[in-house]
Amino acid sequence: MNDSLLKVGLAQIAPIWLDKEATLKKIEEAMAEAAAKNTELLVFGEAFLPGYPFWLAYTEGAAWDTRVNKEIHAHYVRNAVNIEAGELQGVQDLAKTHKMALYLGVMERAADRGGHSIYCSLVYINAQGEIGSVHRKLQPTYDERLTWAPGDGNGLRVHPLKDFTVGGLNCWENWMPLPRAALYGQGENLHIAVWPGNDFNTQDITRFVAREGRSYVISVGATMTHADFPEDTPHLEKILAKAPKVLGNGGSCIAGPDGEWILAPQIGKEGIFYAELDFNRVLEERMNFDCVGHYSRPDVTQLQVNRDRQSTVKFQ
Repeated sequence: MNDSLLKVGLAQIAPIWLDKEATLKKIEEAMAEAAAKNTELLVFGEAFLPGYPFWLAYTEGAAWDTRVNKEIHAHYVRNAVNIEAGELQGVQDLAKTHKMALYLGVMERAADRGGHSIYCSLVYINAQGEIGSVHRKLQPTYDERLTWAPGDGNGLRVHPLKDFTVGGLNCWENWMPLPRAALYGQGENLHIAVWPGNDFNTQDITRFVAREGRSYVISVGATMTHADFPEDTPHLEKILAKAPKVLGNGGSCIAGPDGEWILAPQIGKEGIFYAELDFNRVLEERMNFDCVGHYSRPDVTQLQVNRDRQSTVKFQ
């Protein structure tokens, strides 16, 4: 086995929107498909399980105390994932069976925060089926704040994967210099950026982060059209009345450590896209720039990170 080479898969697929059980089944099917291609790391988009809160932009999501938004939100929470209750165990078991690592975007119904608020979390599962980290999005973006709670720094962690060191962020966190620096400083050289699913997010930032970090960057987003909304979605007619026909066109892509495309953004196609990454390219590009190594000045600027898991109650 050559530890310098890593086969990766980008799962640019649509969830069964706001249906946890059906989306889990689709994840497991994607894992089986990727395993047949000898995939060693499979990545899904932001909030993929059970889906992104698209309704907020089309149902007057900021309107106070409305029945429509309350009922859709309650449906969303019911379909969020309680990790402590073992709701990802089936995915973990398959990861172990297939010897495949995963980054999976989930809506987390966090038991350590009472179990009623939800967090946009990026879960890393290693090839032994163990959860390595659960990164709760630090700052939900714009209308996301109407349904998602802000996270903490506990999940700002990296993980060994063959010769690589992988880390990841959710959506617009990838635009935040300090969280990126927190991962770079731990040796990250394969950066995972997950998105709801549009090339206007991925086409510029993916190449920039790769060039800044002299790392591989994998960006993954979902596809989403009217056909992907289950018929039993609460207030579906109201959501679709204003929603565009295409809510997510994917935009999944890979940039190399020189910032050039390995896989240009894939638009409007549902499927799993594959590539093989060569770790040696990281070492080549770090020769002339390493933002936390030889091209840093920690005597002048340093970053402090609080990785405590935040909770309202601490029992002695």
